[in-house]
Amino acid sequence: MKTIRKILVLVIAFASLMSILSLGACAKKDSGKTKVGVSMPTQSLQRWNQDGAYLKEKLEAAGYEVELQFANNEINQQVSQIENMITNKCDVLIIAAVDGDSLVNVLADAKKEEIEVIAYDRLIMKSDAVSYYATFDNYMVGTIQGEFIEKTLDLENAAGPFNMEVFAGSPDDNNARFFYQGAYDVLSPYIDSGKLVVVSGQKDFETCAITSWKTETAQSRMDDLLTANYATGTKLDVVLSPNDSIAIGITNALENSGDFTPGTNWPIITGQDCDIPNMKNIIAGKQSMSIFKDTRTLADQTVKMVNSIVKGEKVDVNDTETYDNGITVVPTYLCTPVFGDINNYKELLIDSGYYTEDQLK
Repeated sequence: MKTIRKILVLVIAFASLMSILSLGACAKKDSGKTKVGVSMPTQSLQRWNQDGAYLKEKLEAAGYEVELQFANNEINQQVSQIENMITNKCDVLIIAAVDGDSLVNVLADAKKEEIEVIAYDRLIMKSDAVSYYATFDNYMVGTIQGEFIEKTLDLENAAGPFNMEVFAGSPDDNNARFFYQGAYDVLSPYIDSGKLVVVSGQKDFETCAITSWKTETAQSRMDDLLTANYATGTKLDVVLSPNDSIAIGITNALENSGDFTPGTNWPIITGQDCDIPNMKNIIAGKQSMSIFKDTRTLADQTVKMVNSIVKGEKVDVNDTETYDNGITVVPTYLCTPVFGDINNYKELLIDSGYYTEDQLK
């Protein structure tokens, strides 16, 4: 009888030990919830703060445990944060990459752990661990910017010539080339015909690219362009800017030069993201338009992807051909961008609840 009791005690102790070990390795943690890791590139740009916050809110509302990290635009910091998410047994990773080429090794570790990876608005390159890509139609972003310039200058009918300078996005962001090419494909016939003149001659992507989308770098380049090409009164009609942080740098340089005044000789300036400072500039006549990529639309679609992954259901995508990351074509869902300007910003941004009127005062 004593022997039987000893055996029972040992069995119970072993079962308890296994239970403790199992809890320690459990992907769902103490909450019992599926865990989603969200890695955003930086908090220094308004849009990534909004994306991160909205994703966290919507994922938690859907019942997930969320680990949200911002990488301060540092590649090594983002890699370290993703490594921690893998160690912490996240089931799904949502990643907006600082550098699309720099996550190969850490995502190989994620794949070994059978963690699904969604690239968020920036395609992750050279990795077969990327399960899906959620983004806006980035070529269309550039197309809309180009068409806005075409329509505003009436390039089809006006005699011209009009003087233009070209800026492009960060070369380590795969989206930047789509923005550039979409706009350039609209404008290049007018450049070739001489109706649009790039006075500096700087129009290829590599020359015009602004690393890390930095406002300061864009301002410095614009300062140089103005000094070299417009100091003697040459008119500047338009500046193609791919996003709002670059547009702010361009605007700062124009203001500092003292040679340009909104409403008189201020050039057309494009943008993207509808950041608050840029919308204020649009209202003040210092920026002409900005592409609106509604954080809510992209985040909602990404949460739908996560739901389908977790439930083992088919994930909704609408492009299985375009986004080749150098290793594989990544199944993609493309949301549709629109633009905001002085004529429609109230309806687009305030009436929809994206901003309050006070935020844009």
